[in-house]
Amino acid sequence: MGASTEKGDRPVSQSEGPVDVEQVDRVAVPPVTPQSFAHLDEKAILRKMDMRLIPMLALLYLLSFLDRGNIGNAKIEGLQENLGLTDDQYNWCLTAFFFTYAAFEVPSNLMLKKVRPSIWLPAIMVAWGIVMTLMGIVHNYAGLLTARIFLGVTEAGLFPGVAYYLTNWYRREEIQLRQAMFFSAASVAGAFSGLLAFAIGKMDGVGGLHGWQWIFILEGIATVIVATIAFFALFDFPGTASFLTEEERAFVVYRLKYQGQSQDRNGAQVAQADAFKWEYVKDAFLDWQIWVNIFVYWGVVCPLYGISLFLPTIIRELGYKSSEAQLMTVPIYITAAILAVVAAYFSDKVGKRSPFIVGFLLMMAVGFSMCIGTDPKEHPRVVYGGVFVAACAIYPAFPGVIAWLSNNLSGSLKRSVGMALQIGVGNLGGAMASNFYRARDAPRYRLGHGLELGFIGGGLIASLILVIGYTAQNKKRARRIEEGALDSYSSQELSEKGDRAITYRYVL
Repeated sequence: MGASTEKGDRPVSQSEGPVDVEQVDRVAVPPVTPQSFAHLDEKAILRKMDMRLIPMLALLYLLSFLDRGNIGNAKIEGLQENLGLTDDQYNWCLTAFFFTYAAFEVPSNLMLKKVRPSIWLPAIMVAWGIVMTLMGIVHNYAGLLTARIFLGVTEAGLFPGVAYYLTNWYRREEIQLRQAMFFSAASVAGAFSGLLAFAIGKMDGVGGLHGWQWIFILEGIATVIVATIAFFALFDFPGTASFLTEEERAFVVYRLKYQGQSQDRNGAQVAQADAFKWEYVKDAFLDWQIWVNIFVYWGVVCPLYGISLFLPTIIRELGYKSSEAQLMTVPIYITAAILAVVAAYFSDKVGKRSPFIVGFLLMMAVGFSMCIGTDPKEHPRVVYGGVFVAACAIYPAFPGVIAWLSNNLSGSLKRSVGMALQIGVGNLGGAMASNFYRARDAPRYRLGHGLELGFIGGGLIASLILVIGYTAQNKKRARRIEEGALDSYSSQELSEKGDRAITYRYVL
């Protein structure tokens, strides 16, 4: 097994490169069957993985979401006035981030397949921490716009990278709970951002800098510090994890390799294909389900960014002071984080994604309807209640959409590219949402709330299309197996077909 060792991983030959789920053939002594691991405590192993992986990943994403969204907090601390930005210029600074953020997500996930996660993820984190720190010393529109463009480039790889990374540790019936625990950091970031902005805003004038500048500088420095720790705290893949015994490593890799497939014509289990082939990349770009899922993603992500970028401003326009508006975002985000984990637990338990996603989309529609149908001057509490309801649906829905697609993509490479496509193209919704809430529409924001409702409606329609399509494909494949079509395929052919194999069943 080699003598060299890297950080938290077991000794492994450097010639092996990044280790993925195909490692079962190297870490386990053949023959390997489910009975080989019957004596192991699966729940204990999962708890061990949760404790070693989720807290650090959640911290990384908390800082990521904090750094991309803190411009909303900086705005009500005087950023726009101090830089002399027009409303349109401010919105362009929001929008520009998403163009580069979307463009670099697929390349970043391909790099993650070539470079170890414990190197790639902290490296891009250091880069965006530096960009964030420098954003605190910009003096004009051009400087802020440039910084936001580079922030999009450097942050692009984290979320799709971690979302894919988790699928290399957890089976598809376990993934949403872990995605939710990781993503709930976004909710906590929203609450934390408000509290931090409230506190840091008091530093206005310290060192000759404005309060909004200190928000960017201090949060950027914190990101670089955590990234340095992450170089030593992150693990790569289960086949090399030092916190697992060799037998546990073999078990985790085996259960991932043989998930989501039935037996072949000889009764043997069919493994997922994990070799790097450009045809798998092409297959991801041409898969109908990914492009339909993007519309579901937009139905959630447009409201998500509408809330994260403009919530302090929306609340302030209800008649509250800036400091009060910052603090009033906290209970919204804390409640949303708790609901995200609870909903994910039950979604994994019943093995369904669409009922929860559709339910939360409807709940979001109720929240934004409360906002658009209420005069904020007469009933500010109703509008606050509306954004509260909407946020408490958005944050549980988001990990469900990510988990739904990852559940239905088989093969490590296709899943990596497919998830990056979903998140990359999907995050163009953020570019749109950053222009929904215009200053001239305050305080009612009819246009912004109305556009959010439109995207929610599109997400509902796309969800129904996926359910109908998946159901039809599952029935068709079951019928073909009954007719004896399985006899025409070898184990290798079924493995290479991935989620297109007649033995594969889509998760609803």
